[in-house]
Amino acid sequence: MKRIILGATSALVLSLGAAQAQDYPTKEIQGIIQWGAGGSTDTVMRAVTPHAEEVLGGTVVMQNMTGAVGAIALNYVADADADGYTLLMGAENPMLYKIMGLGEKDYSEFTPISILARGTPLLVANVDAPFNDYAEMIAYVQANPGEVRFGATGPGGLPSVVTAMINTVEGELDVIAVPYDGDGPALTALQGGAIDVMPAVLGAAIEGVRAGNMKPLAVFDVAENDKLPGVPAVTSFNAGYETYLPWGPFFGVFAPNGTPDDVVAKLADAYAQGAQNADFVELMDNRGFTLMGISGDEAEEFLSKWQQGTAWLLDDAGLTKASPEEFGIARPGE
Repeated sequence: MKRIILGATSALVLSLGAAQAQDYPTKEIQGIIQWGAGGSTDTVMRAVTPHAEEVLGGTVVMQNMTGAVGAIALNYVADADADGYTLLMGAENPMLYKIMGLGEKDYSEFTPISILARGTPLLVANVDAPFNDYAEMIAYVQANPGEVRFGATGPGGLPSVVTAMINTVEGELDVIAVPYDGDGPALTALQGGAIDVMPAVLGAAIEGVRAGNMKPLAVFDVAENDKLPGVPAVTSFNAGYETYLPWGPFFGVFAPNGTPDDVVAKLADAYAQGAQNADFVELMDNRGFTLMGISGDEAEEFLSKWQQGTAWLLDDAGLTKASPEEFGIARPGE
């Protein structure tokens, strides 16, 4: 008799869970934005979420939670109930927390609701640099060791990853790294002639390129970008980059692992449709981001490839606090 009662109780719990997922959301959802107001992540999330709310039929109350390079927000959501009422709205940084000694958790603690969009790296040069494309730059650097000045923004930043990628694919290049506090000051320095080359996200450099204040050498992607027609993809110069590309900073919405599948599906659908809204598409296009809108296995595969490639590039460059191997992060291709 006890077995029958227990079985009936279990069935009741399951049916209630299904009903709750079906009715979701029944209260406000908390959206924790990993960075401060006015930044790229904040802008993207506040632009897409109102459109997702319309599909979802609920309200997402967004809150900026800063500190510890985004780790405070990540830990807060990771420790929240896995019921779909606390979401993390973040960027790529958590994928490097473990190897950079910034935290013990990353996106493996979460289910990706949607990887909304990614940035595309662009290698740009001063207009007077003695090379006009990627191949000419490589040849010049090899012929003139210790002469070419590359802009940098610190370990783990986009320039450090792209530079490490170049060194891995082409062999170690003898260049001078000149540090700056962000890509804005570095691109200003590039235009003024203080440095020769800068890896930057396309959205930050595109206006300078269009104005003729800097020249593009290559798009770090597997295909040309329609925002800069005629600028070749770096894979057209060296197919070795295909191991690591496409790559770039990204924005995503995440829920703690254990969130009911039905709830995840509702959220994923809402953000997928929200990302197709014309206003959001225009915002992303104007900022040079590539729309993705992926979830499920596709998102998991993207995150895994991103983490593997980036972690090992930084480790091989001597920029990490711990080896990716310590955390079970396989080398690309293994």
